[in-house]
Amino acid sequence: MKIADVKTYVVANPPPHYGGEYFVFLKLTTDDRIEGFGEAYGVPFHPNTVARMIEDFGERYVIGSDPFKIERLWRIIYSSGFTQHPDLTLVGVLSAIEMACWDIIGKALNQPIYNLLGGQVHERLRSYTYLYPAPDDLAATEDALAVANVFGDPERAPKRAAQYVQQGFTALKFDPVMPMSAFDPRQLSLEALDNAELVVKNVREAVGNKCDLLIGTHGQMTTSSAIRFAKRLEQFDPLWFEEPVPPENVEEMARVARSTSIPVASGERLTTKYEFVRLLEKQAVAILQPALGRVGGILEAKKIAGMAEAHYAEIAPHLYCGPIEAAANIQLDTCSPNFLVQESIETFGGFHAEILEEPIKWEDGYIIPPTKPGLGVELNEEVAANNPYTETRLFPEMVDRPI
Repeated sequence: MKIADVKTYVVANPPPHYGGEYFVFLKLTTDDRIEGFGEAYGVPFHPNTVARMIEDFGERYVIGSDPFKIERLWRIIYSSGFTQHPDLTLVGVLSAIEMACWDIIGKALNQPIYNLLGGQVHERLRSYTYLYPAPDDLAATEDALAVANVFGDPERAPKRAAQYVQQGFTALKFDPVMPMSAFDPRQLSLEALDNAELVVKNVREAVGNKCDLLIGTHGQMTTSSAIRFAKRLEQFDPLWFEEPVPPENVEEMARVARSTSIPVASGERLTTKYEFVRLLEKQAVAILQPALGRVGGILEAKKIAGMAEAHYAEIAPHLYCGPIEAAANIQLDTCSPNFLVQESIETFGGFHAEILEEPIKWEDGYIIPPTKPGLGVELNEEVAANNPYTETRLFPEMVDRPI
């Protein structure tokens, strides 16, 4: 069996853009017509450029390769250009290719991927979602602004949290110190600290002990500011404090971890086992959050999960992406003993369901792992082709000025 064709889709995710403004999908086809799908996450270039990068690697390294030889192909691509370095762009592209190869392998063997990586451990997977704005809020304001306002609004955040609990969620994530800035990290003002504390207090009171609170900050704080904020949060017993400082300085994240009883979580902006092992060695985190469309793919994430297990750390794969990466996360979660909780895009409805032939199954706060071979999902290529991303300016994820 050899890979014979590489095809990419750059798909516009319609408003309210949950999971991102666009998705970059890959389809590999073998010479005996088995198809495998992958997805790249967070490559910092225009998605049409990312698609061309995938095609370039496909033309040079993937076509003609045996999809079963994942370790060999991974090392060849990772070492291309004499890099051998956890580069966000290269490894994001590699992740999509690796993911699609696993999909092919599972289909060729008529097994879900988790059965090829140790077998099923979990019959269902606990799920959490961000506090996305209610439909009425979206009708009243711009969606990106509404997300930020929900996170930091002491009145709207608890109301929205209570609605998600009614849907069945037992864990919710929100960032009470939004927005992010290209000039982070920063020292939070007393006003910002007071408001963030009030948001968390009100959300805890709204959900009681029925729901874990996940403080999903994005590296906005200096170490000292993060420690000050953590002391205010401890009384509300959050399940984690995510990326309290930027991920570039592991030693400073470890300082935060030593200064609080709240478990620190991180990993969405890291790639490969080589970066994750530093988090574990420095005891900087208790919960690892690899994004499988960025970290190096499914097998690389499984290796990271194994390293975490030896350190008594847990995994909670990150997801702000499309449903192909979500399907890869689900395969990893299902076969990992130290799985904690999986990020969902609400209940995987809307466009996340439309872009698949069959949606991801979500019931009463849990994802139900698929039993079909490979990733267990199929991209609806007609929907993908009918929703091309045509914007020339990328969605502004971070403000470009000091705040």
